[in-house]
Amino acid sequence: MKDQRNAAETVVEAWFAEHRFPGYLDPIRRKARDFEEAHPGYRVRIRGYDFHELPRTLATAVERGRTPHLVEYYYASSRLARDQLGADGRPLFTSLERAIAGREEVLGEKVVTDDLVPAVREYYTFDGDLASMPITATTTVLYSNMDLLQEAGVSEAPRTWEDLARACERISRSRGGRGHPATWANHGWLFQQAVASQGGLLSDRENGRRGGHPLTVDLASEEMLAFVGWWKRMDDAGHYLYTGMQEDWEGTFRAFASQRVAFVMHTSKLADAAVHAGRAGGFDVGVSILPRNGDAAYAGNLPAGQSLWLSGDCEKAVRDGALAFTQFLASTPNAVEWHRESTFVPITRDAFRNLDGKGWFREDGRRRVASDQLEASDLSPAALGAVIGDLPEIQRLLTSAMESVLVRGEPAEDALRHATDRAQELVDEYNSWCLGSPPRSPRRLDVV
Repeated sequence: MKDQRNAAETVVEAWFAEHRFPGYLDPIRRKARDFEEAHPGYRVRIRGYDFHELPRTLATAVERGRTPHLVEYYYASSRLARDQLGADGRPLFTSLERAIAGREEVLGEKVVTDDLVPAVREYYTFDGDLASMPITATTTVLYSNMDLLQEAGVSEAPRTWEDLARACERISRSRGGRGHPATWANHGWLFQQAVASQGGLLSDRENGRRGGHPLTVDLASEEMLAFVGWWKRMDDAGHYLYTGMQEDWEGTFRAFASQRVAFVMHTSKLADAAVHAGRAGGFDVGVSILPRNGDAAYAGNLPAGQSLWLSGDCEKAVRDGALAFTQFLASTPNAVEWHRESTFVPITRDAFRNLDGKGWFREDGRRRVASDQLEASDLSPAALGAVIGDLPEIQRLLTSAMESVLVRGEPAEDALRHATDRAQELVDEYNSWCLGSPPRSPRRLDVV
């Protein structure tokens, strides 16, 4: 009887991005079991793959004729997802919005796409079409050692670059000039945030969001130069701690946890970890918006996170099961639970209202900073960030350029113009590959 029941099941193959947090996918696996209980004819088979390797693993599977029905891509890999081809040479993934086709429910699961946090929904929207279903979202925030600020006579966390520089000056004086008050990783995400917050673009075609693949890229824009120039001044003044490693998220967080620095810019995902580090170290942690250029109108800060992409090669029963599962994961009870367990941003506004109504944010206001920051976005293509081919390698060009500015003293404009020239070559190469005759799937599948 068991074999007959399994033979009658509709199986949804879902590949999720795995991260190096203990038990990261355990809640997702529990939710898959809950979904199966609610939908006895379905089985959701969850497989986890390191988020760095998932696009490469998928490409290999496609070559071997094995295609999952749902695949979770890291936000920076959205261009890869859009350009991944199936065995038949057509785009592997179909539009989530077109698959839902205006329905308010799928297999009895309420469709919640219209209630997604707007900045998150619009990140995965291209030419007005929602391509995939975001499940996790973060942004970048500022963590402050409030005890060190109080000792230096700084009354509140800085909100602009200029505020941060002044606060660092006061903290440095209170410490007798010892150490460096602030740190953050030399990583492409922070360059993107800085340009986005000022309303700047990294590429044409509205940051690659309308009218097809972007054709040009600019890493030496006015907005980029403003950020890099401020960063260099912070370093020259002794305010910025460079750990000596590019993309050193771990090292910068350790510097904050050990009180080597008073400030760190980091992912909102680590809000709980930062608060716990403060308790262990005997200091109070403040969580506030990411400092921005006070001389520029604010546009917004882009989200990071992951989104589920739906294979276009699904039978109707499988497709509806996959769609229903995505909406089930983002339903208010599950989105609330995912936020409480993981500290990711509540993915829908109703989930936020539910948490707010139960006093979750009144209990600790630090939990809502990331949500408030994303809600402040003007949803322009600038604020949403760029979707460019070979984005991870372009980000590495930025970090290498910044290291050259910080360590070797290369003028910022020269370093960024050289980076732009190389980035343009990468974009041209990517487009010639993916838009050639015949088009091909991306060959470089790096994620970050």
